[in-house]
Formats: sequence, structure tokens, C-alpha cells
Amino acid sequence: MTRSPTHVGVSQFVTTYQALNKDNLSSLATIYHPKIVFVDPAHEITGLEAFIQYFSLLYENVTDCQFHIHTTAVDGDDAFVTWTMMLSHPKLDGGKTRQVQGCSHLSFCDGKIIRHRDYFDLGEMLYEALPVIGRLLKHIKTRLGQ
Repeated sequence: MTRSPTHVGVSQFVTTYQALNKDNLSSLATIYHPKIVFVDPAHEITGLEAFIQYFSLLYENVTDCQFHIHTTAVDGDDAFVTWTMMLSHPKLDGGKTRQVQGCSHLSFCDGKIIRHRDYFDLGEMLYEALPVIGRLLKHIKTRLGQ
């Protein structure tokens, strides 16, 4: 059975992100459309050059960032990917590795990702790792769970 261009694109996405590091960011150009629109809880970026620049800055400021892909689902030109990002930043939580659960919605055009939207809890990634705010957010979450 022949796999669709979207299935092939998702496989390439998974392979690229599981190997992604500061030394191979140029590999992003192989899976993204030149007119990529990337959206996450803190950013909206348009164009491949700006997207790769964003990743360059991200990887420049972190000690380590790895993606563990869990599941993928394809429907036509769209795909959903669940993942865990393992992130270490010297200014967050004393440099300890943080785990952030997320999901990406990918839309494909001509076998390349033209729209990439990430869904994750920005508080889990960033705010909970800050000394005063983090304690407050953890306290609030605990209280809401009661």
C-alpha cells in the first residue's frame, strides 16, 4: 500500500524532531514549506527563515532540549502529534530537566509542513519553574485539585 505524502511528511517530522539539536537545525528546512506559519502559546512566526532563527535562539539559550514523540494521527493533509519536550534551561528550576507535555497540529502542502501549531501549558514549561511564581502556581493547582 502506498503511503500518502502526509504520512511520509509525519514520519520525516518525527525523525527530524527526535534527532533535533543545535548542530542540525538546518534539517528543519527539509520538512517545512517556505511559507510556514508556526504558532505556539507565546509566538506566531511566518516564513522558514524566521522559523529557523526562532529555533536557533531557543537552542542557544537552553542546556538541552529533546522531543519524545508518542502518537501520530493523520487525516487528509492534517496530522496531530503528541510529544514530551525534555527541556533544561540554566535560569529555570536551577537548570533541572523539565518535562512538558504537548500536541502539534501540522498541515501539509506539497508534502511539506505549511502550518504548525503547538498546544502546551506555558505555565508548566516556564512559570512553574520560576521561584516565587512557581510556588504560587503549584499551590493554586493543588488547591484546585481538592
